[in-house]
Amino acid sequence: MTREIKFGQRSIGDGQPVYIIAEIGINHNGDLAVAKKMIEAAAHAGADAVKFQKRTPLICTPPEQQKQMRDTPWGYISYLDYRYKVEFELEQYQQIDNTCRELGIAWMASVWDEPSVDFLEQFETPAYKVPSASLTDIKLLKYARQTDKPIIISTGMSTMDEIQRGVDAVGLENLVIMHCTSAYPCEPEELNLRMIETLRNAFPNTPIGYSGHEVGLVPSAVAVALGACLVERHFTLDRAMWGSDQAASVEPSGFVKLVKYIRVIEAGLGDGVKKVYPSELSSLKKLRRVHEA
Repeated sequence: MTREIKFGQRSIGDGQPVYIIAEIGINHNGDLAVAKKMIEAAAHAGADAVKFQKRTPLICTPPEQQKQMRDTPWGYISYLDYRYKVEFELEQYQQIDNTCRELGIAWMASVWDEPSVDFLEQFETPAYKVPSASLTDIKLLKYARQTDKPIIISTGMSTMDEIQRGVDAVGLENLVIMHCTSAYPCEPEELNLRMIETLRNAFPNTPIGYSGHEVGLVPSAVAVALGACLVERHFTLDRAMWGSDQAASVEPSGFVKLVKYIRVIEAGLGDGVKKVYPSELSSLKKLRRVHEA
């Protein structure tokens, strides 16, 4: 078997171009106009897809947190009210879908509960992502699998045993496993990029990706050299915007650089077979004093 699956017409896996996702998430702060600007900026940067988060707030917000109060751009409101403020519904997602079609960029969403899976079934997204927070939600994993769409699972906050149980629940077919550390932002000492190799060895026929929350671009590019077939980074128009994910996000100019770095690295990795390239022949002729007999 080959380590390859398809997102629509795109192949994801070893030997294929790295699939790059700009994770908009909830960095739009409930503003559709901001979301559209982010889609445009991601498309301009060369991202393959943008990703949102879809929740049913009443289901996904733990009861003990629902009435907790917090300062927000909408005033001093409960955490549950805040979750509704940043949630897009059908009309907004229809416009998102139209915008992405016009720009030629794919879109998808992380699903946090079963009704969110049902909601997104109205659209032709290439895959569903189950976030790190839901990796142990076996019921959700099995529910998402019933759609027959490719599934991405993220592995932050998890042990190898929990990852294995999640994989067992969703199955290896049409699956991408993402290495992730769920700290926002994540310190270099906790990125543990060698986990990409660990997951590649543990799941030899499954594409392995990287969901990065670090500050900067280098670790996400290094992840490609370590075998990541898919790279996801949180994306924002301005890291100074309000929101818990902004500090671990990449601005448009940075995302342009990230895409460039990834494309250079994948071109530079080669096939591992030593050879003399045509570009070396003039140097060989000029510089080598001793030739083999």
